[in-house]
Amino acid sequence: MEWLPEPPEGSKICLGFDGSETGDWTCIKGETLEGFLFTPRFAGLPTIWNPADYGGRVPRDEVDAAVDDLFRRFEVLRMYCDPPLWQSEIDMWSARHNQRGKAIVGEWPTYSAVRMYPALERFVTDLSTGRLRHDGCPLTTQHVKNARMGHRKDGRYVLFKPHVDRKIDAAVTSAICHEAACDARARLFGKDSSPAIVFGI
Repeated sequence: MEWLPEPPEGSKICLGFDGSETGDWTCIKGETLEGFLFTPRFAGLPTIWNPADYGGRVPRDEVDAAVDDLFRRFEVLRMYCDPPLWQSEIDMWSARHNQRGKAIVGEWPTYSAVRMYPALERFVTDLSTGRLRHDGCPLTTQHVKNARMGHRKDGRYVLFKPHVDRKIDAAVTSAICHEAACDARARLFGKDSSPAIVFGI
C-alpha cells in the first residue's frame, strides 16, 4: 500500500502519544474527524523515534518540537498521552496548549486494561468495518503485525510484543489516537445523535 500524505494543514485532528526512554520506540499518531489515521511528519521524517537511531536514547527535545509543530499546523482537538516516563512533558504540553479551561492534552494510561481493552476492541472493529482508514505507514503496519493478544482471567486482553525486538509501540499509539478521535466526535456531535460523517473505506 502507498504511504499517503498527511491531511491538509488546518485540518481538525486528534493525537495519540506513547513515549519511551531507551528500549521501546516513541510515537505520535494523528486521526482526522473523518476517520483517517496517519503518521505525522516532522522535519520530513515520521513521528516515530527508535532510540537506537539516536545513540540509545529518545531525543526528547525533538519530540517536544514535533508536538508544538503539530499544534501549529493543525487544529488539535484532543491529545491522549500514555504517561509513564513522560509526565513532565505531558504537563508542559497541557499547560502550553490547553485552551479556555478545556483539557485538550491529557493522560491516557495504556497499562489500565479496563480502559485499554474497549479501546482496542473499538480500534479493531472500526478498522475491519472500514470506519477507520489508515495512511499505509510501513512502520505502523509492521508494529500492528507484531502485536499479539495477551488474554487475562477477567476475559479482557492486552497487547504484547512476542520478542523484545518486535516493537508494537505504533500499534498501541494508534489505538490511543483513535480513542481520542472517537471521544472528540462524541463531544462535537453528541452521543445520542447520528452525525452525517462519511468514513472512507
